[in-house]
Amino acid sequence: MTSHSDAIKFAYWVPNVSGGLVISNIEQRTGWDIDYNRKLAQIAEANGFDYALTQIRFTAGYGADNQHESVSFSHALLAATTTLKVIAAILPGPWNPALAAKQIATINHLTNGRVAVNVVSGWFRGEFAAIGELWLDHDERYRRSEEFIRALRGIWTEDNFTLKGDFYRFTNYSMKPKPIEPLPEIFQGGSSRAARDMASRVSDWYFTNGNTPEEIRKQVDDIKAKAKANGHKVKIGVNAFAIARETEAEARTVLDEIIAKANPEAVQGFADQVKNAGKASPEGEGNWAKSSFEDLVQYNDGFRSNLIGTPEQIAERILKLKDAGADLILLGFLHFQEEVEFFGKRVIPLVRELESARDRELVAAE
Repeated sequence: MTSHSDAIKFAYWVPNVSGGLVISNIEQRTGWDIDYNRKLAQIAEANGFDYALTQIRFTAGYGADNQHESVSFSHALLAATTTLKVIAAILPGPWNPALAAKQIATINHLTNGRVAVNVVSGWFRGEFAAIGELWLDHDERYRRSEEFIRALRGIWTEDNFTLKGDFYRFTNYSMKPKPIEPLPEIFQGGSSRAARDMASRVSDWYFTNGNTPEEIRKQVDDIKAKAKANGHKVKIGVNAFAIARETEAEARTVLDEIIAKANPEAVQGFADQVKNAGKASPEGEGNWAKSSFEDLVQYNDGFRSNLIGTPEQIAERILKLKDAGADLILLGFLHFQEEVEFFGKRVIPLVRELESARDRELVAAE
């Protein structure tokens, strides 16, 4: 039968910024305050979710008028749960690796190793200008992120750590206590060549925007081949916006309403910012490089993964994403507390049944 390590994992976007997960004037029964999020984390933990991912924002934009800081917010959610892992978003530039390594190592000890990090390479140019941070070109941002990750791992594992990098320098730095084993997992996002190359060298997990199984497979094959050549292994997380309803018609009606009530100015503002992401890469590929207006209404192309329909339809589509190489599905919802619970009670058990049935077929075929 599918072992726990082979079973596809489930994560949810933590709504620690206001405005929900779609740029639309549709009702979103989702709060961004700590009380709402503590309860949400407990609901997710009780209903089969493995991870939660906090967001990093410094300035308002496309409905996110209020933002809680990601690392401290992650710690609060960890303190309210017992098994859920929380991935704290960290942005090289505002964070120095020494600060990040120390923060995460301490939280690691306080939460029995349940904290992870998502190293965000920085696509929101307006934020960097507002807070006085140097803006780097697309591939340079990934080069800095890779050096940031090498610094984190070095600080966490070595005494007298020394690094003479292009972005960071350390001389005989010893941090104690180091994190308890296993080390905090390191996630990163992206879809561009630079993002995939970085993942194939240093990251534990690679998050990509929502897409079809066929397009996900292309990225997975590229990353896995490069990682193997580097003697490295990396797992794949895929973004998706889930609309699970009793009938497919109900789910499609919700999607149509989200898009019909989209905020055009906010979507366009987001579109202007993401020109600094995938479209700014030398090859013109990556996150948002080919996104339509409808795709951008959910700001990580979540509709493209097509987890929209009945629990049975969604479970089958998740298996197709798993077959394409996905190890984790990162989920957004319209009404988080109630829909995370519904998804956990109605969809995840179906996925586990399909995984078990697949295992039985493989055993019978041997």
